[in-house]
Amino acid sequence: MSLLAGQRVVITGSSRGLGRACAVEMARHGAAVVLNGTNAAALAEAEQAVQAVGGRCVAVAGSVAESALCERLVQTCVEAFGGIDLLVNNAGVVRDRTLFKMSDAEFDEVIAVHLRGTWAASKYAALAMREQGGGHIINVVSNSGLSGGFGQSNYAAAKAGMMGLLRTWVLELARYGIRCNAFWPIAETAMTEVVFANAARAAEAENRAAPSAVELGFGTATEVAQGLVWLASEAAARFNGQCLTFNGRKTALWTHPREVHETFHERPFTIEELTAHYAGIEPEPIVQPRFVP
Repeated sequence: MSLLAGQRVVITGSSRGLGRACAVEMARHGAAVVLNGTNAAALAEAEQAVQAVGGRCVAVAGSVAESALCERLVQTCVEAFGGIDLLVNNAGVVRDRTLFKMSDAEFDEVIAVHLRGTWAASKYAALAMREQGGGHIINVVSNSGLSGGFGQSNYAAAKAGMMGLLRTWVLELARYGIRCNAFWPIAETAMTEVVFANAARAAEAENRAAPSAVELGFGTATEVAQGLVWLASEAAARFNGQCLTFNGRKTALWTHPREVHETFHERPFTIEELTAHYAGIEPEPIVQPRFVP
């Protein structure tokens, strides 16, 4: 089944992990793909994996933290395949450290790749998409950006920023036929190894077997890539400004932030009136999503 037949796709950070799985699965469904990564050997292996399923691809090495590289990714897609229909902002790094210990460099590096890279790649993609009459941008986000992540001030800020970019682009780009959505994957990759290591240590301390990836609510990269293929397909054409979470076995949409307990006064509130108003209102819960039923 060729769900993506004829689509021309750029996937940043597609030399390994989820990005590589998405590139292979999109190619399997008929897309022509521009691959990207910073490790030449891993990029070459990804290229071979795409070709092994009969896909067309071009590899561009470099970091999306550099605007020139982002521009080159889009130009390569246009020159090699005649245009760009989809950009997947997937490139990422982690430099986990608590607020007390995180360095300037650790904060800046994560922001540069995730947030600035997403902005730059999307800028050049949107320019090309506007010229051709439409397209689709998908930001790969994370639970950390939606509800926080211990030791991930940099990563959470970047992923939350990617959601802010998404909501802004929905306002700016819809008139040009460009849709923007977010995909929160829950996949077993090198980037999530720390989750399994922590779970294994906890299990050992309690003298029990370490939980499997499935028990922790994670799917394989290939399983999770199916969700991204679906979101990129015509089956999801009515989706714009949405955030889809997927682990292969669980799928859900995140709601857009909205106000609650909204109240107006004819004149400005006094501090005493604010105190009286909120006296009977409970603070909103901090939501931690469930990965498994």
